[in-house]
Amino acid sequence: MSTMPTGRTVQASRERDRPAPSDQAPALPRRRRVGGGGAAPYLFVLPFVVLFVVFMVAPIVIAIVNSTFSSQSSGLGFGGASTVFVGVQNYLRAFGDRDFLASFGRVLLYGVVQVPLMMVIAATLALLFDSALVRAKRAFQFAVFLPYAVPGVIAALLWGFFYQPSVSPLVQGLQSLGIDADLLAPGTILWSVANVGIWSYAGINMIILFSALQAVPSEVFEAARLDGAGDLRIALSIKLPMIAPAVLLTTLSTVIGTLQLFNEPQVLQSITPNISSDWTPNMAVYAASTLGRDAHLGSAMAVILGVVTLAVSLLLVRATNVREGGNGR
Repeated sequence: MSTMPTGRTVQASRERDRPAPSDQAPALPRRRRVGGGGAAPYLFVLPFVVLFVVFMVAPIVIAIVNSTFSSQSSGLGFGGASTVFVGVQNYLRAFGDRDFLASFGRVLLYGVVQVPLMMVIAATLALLFDSALVRAKRAFQFAVFLPYAVPGVIAALLWGFFYQPSVSPLVQGLQSLGIDADLLAPGTILWSVANVGIWSYAGINMIILFSALQAVPSEVFEAARLDGAGDLRIALSIKLPMIAPAVLLTTLSTVIGTLQLFNEPQVLQSITPNISSDWTPNMAVYAASTLGRDAHLGSAMAVILGVVTLAVSLLLVRATNVREGGNGR
């Protein structure tokens, strides 16, 4: 015999089936999109874009345009000078300048010696600081990095003091040992300039490589030691390959700095006649623009230097990518 449910029974059943207040998720307010949210990133990037265009893109465009013009005097020189379009004539003049072309050969020889030596010194110091062989690492790192804080002009003046035979304690010390060292001679001046560059920039390259080594997991080295690898094998076969991008970055910056060499030879030019006004491509650009008072020719030389720097950088990156691809990376 079935019984009909009463009102209290139905109400109790409904209250039992109703979820508890704690089980109900609170309603979240809907987020309103203000202005679509697409303009904020561009506003943050805008200052960089403006500065990049004003100080990087605009000078390049002005140099390219300026290199296609030339100033020509009218009449006997009393009518002033007029600027006329000459196309690639300034580039032909630049390629016909033997001293300008010789400056590229000079920095090429400079780079062949200075770049590998710089990278070997920086990598060796970074590996030593990353090992357990060196004590007081912070102090030594600061000492190696400190020359980078010295401006290039000041560094050249300091080393110029050590290169002059009449006041240099270094040269006088070598002469007391019977070694006749002329660090400003035609055959040694290139390496004297390279010494200033290595002393100034080895520290910053070491810091970059050392920072990359700190990012490598220590478990990799511990596994290599368990396999019987020594410290030298770990450094050459594991550490250096794993920081290859940092090595490429420092090498690329060193190559670009070599092609743009200016401060050191420009300062040392005042104490030796073995450095001409167009000793490097950058010095040739400066000499043509200021001493020769031909800004159009100087612009053409600057464009050529920029193209050569870009080509060398791309070739270096391309060669590195091909090598990594050949190693199956």
